[in-house]
Amino acid sequence: MLEQIMNSSNFNYLGRGLAAANLRQEVISNNIANVNTPNFKKSDVVFEELLAREIGMDDSGRLPLVRTHDRHLPVGMIGGAKASIQEDDTTTMRVDNNNVDIDIEMASLAKNQLYYNAMATELGGYVNKLKNVITSGQS
Repeated sequence: MLEQIMNSSNFNYLGRGLAAANLRQEVISNNIANVNTPNFKKSDVVFEELLAREIGMDDSGRLPLVRTHDRHLPVGMIGGAKASIQEDDTTTMRVDNNNVDIDIEMASLAKNQLYYNAMATELGGYVNKLKNVITSGQS
C-alpha cells in the first residue's frame, strides 16, 4: 500500500520538478559566478520540454492520446524525463567571448525560486492530503 502511495504520478512529477529546480539553481549560480570569466559559456537546464514530451503533450499544449485501459499500449515512458544541463555555445555577448547576461540570469533566478516554491507547496499539500486520509482527519 505504501509503495502505491509513494509511486503515484503526483509524487513522481513533483519530486522530479523539485530536483530540476534545484539543478537549475546550481546552474544559474554558476553562470552568475562566471559573469566576468573570459570564454565562459552559460548553461541552461532542460526539463519542462522533456516532461511535456513524456506525458504526450503536443506543441499546442494539448494531450492528444489517452490510455484508458491497462491492456492498451503505453503512450510514453513514465518516469523517464530527467533534468539535464545544456551549454549555450551559440552566442557571444562580449569581446571576451562570454555570453552571460547578468540581467537575464537574475530574472531566471527569481523565476526559478517561484517555480521551486510552487513545487514545494504542491508536494506539501499532497503529503498533507495523504496524512489526512491516513489519520481520517483526526489531529
